[in-house]
Amino acid sequence: MSNLMREFPPADEDQVTLANWRTAPFSSWAFSHVREIIQTADIPNNREDIWRLQADLRDLADLPVDDGLDINGYLEATYTDAFLVVHEGRIIAEEYRNAATVHKPHILMSVSKSMLGALSGILAHKGILDTSALVTDYVPEIAGTSWKGACVQNVLDMRTGSRFDEDYEATSGAIIEYRKSTGWNPLEPGETASDLRGFFNQISDSDGPHQGRFHYVSPNTDLMAWVIERAAGTRYADLMSDHLWQPMGAETSAYITVDRLGAPRAAGGMCVTLRDLARVGLLVANRGRRGSSQVLPEAWIDDVLNNGDPQAWADGDFAAYFPGRDMHYRNKWYVERGDNPMLFCIGIHGQNLYVLPEQQLVVAKISSRPAPLDPQTSLLNLKMLSALKQHFGGI
Repeated sequence: MSNLMREFPPADEDQVTLANWRTAPFSSWAFSHVREIIQTADIPNNREDIWRLQADLRDLADLPVDDGLDINGYLEATYTDAFLVVHEGRIIAEEYRNAATVHKPHILMSVSKSMLGALSGILAHKGILDTSALVTDYVPEIAGTSWKGACVQNVLDMRTGSRFDEDYEATSGAIIEYRKSTGWNPLEPGETASDLRGFFNQISDSDGPHQGRFHYVSPNTDLMAWVIERAAGTRYADLMSDHLWQPMGAETSAYITVDRLGAPRAAGGMCVTLRDLARVGLLVANRGRRGSSQVLPEAWIDDVLNNGDPQAWADGDFAAYFPGRDMHYRNKWYVERGDNPMLFCIGIHGQNLYVLPEQQLVVAKISSRPAPLDPQTSLLNLKMLSALKQHFGGI
């Protein structure tokens, strides 16, 4: 058993801090205790209206995934904190490791972006948000940045021409300043505290046109949260609660990290339980419905499935992680195209949500993998999904 944060006070080598919380082994504790490290805002559920999930647990531990590797070995090899499989609306497998538990929210990293995508679809359907409008129509403060001329849909699809190097291993540069502005990194001695909305003005250079290639820029999503707040006149955490978390019947309140002025880290800071993450997947698998209630618009799901640009994906940043796959990215969701499409979400350090509507299969996985990105793990995840599809009679 890990000794992280177990003594009072913990020994220096077991202390999780703002300086080490995203590095192994500290992340195995930190990713389930984010609100003890960073300032957060609550995303309340409705305790009187919970979407109850039925269970039909089966032992999948020995299901082969790869040569000599079964599901149990796969979970170990991919630094899994928790893993859940839902088939035809029932929980088939559920396992928790490290500091993760059933009722403890775990950070989603960039799966948070997909939660924003879903919220954006709801708000657009309700006439609150116009995805064809220019970003500067909502946030004129960024008129002097690289987002000038970009429309809201460009930001949702990661197709802005903003120059930003998303290098998770960098030790200096814009990404470090970005993390400091969100409260994710400590300040150096003598540095003045910044904030997220002030950071956007640092991104002034372009490296391509808007509506061009898929270009992964996390600040796009944080800017999108600002757009949403301006459109609705309400703070992001409350909008997420009112329009998605409560109508969905979330079992547990979620939360999101915020900067020193309260701006949400929508690009990576949402923390939820594994079951509630699976509930989002079930909504997508069910064409947006929870029972008789339409929570996600069907038109938004169709838009995600059908209106992404495969050429923009092929020319973009992540195609090499999915070799030979017909893919696109739309509204902050990844889609493997074809007759049996898969919609999915990805976060660094091993956060995943996979939805296969044709099989009524949802797989949710949260992890504390040391490497932010790992091509081998990405391939293992796809092999795991193939094994589950075959197990449940898929094609």
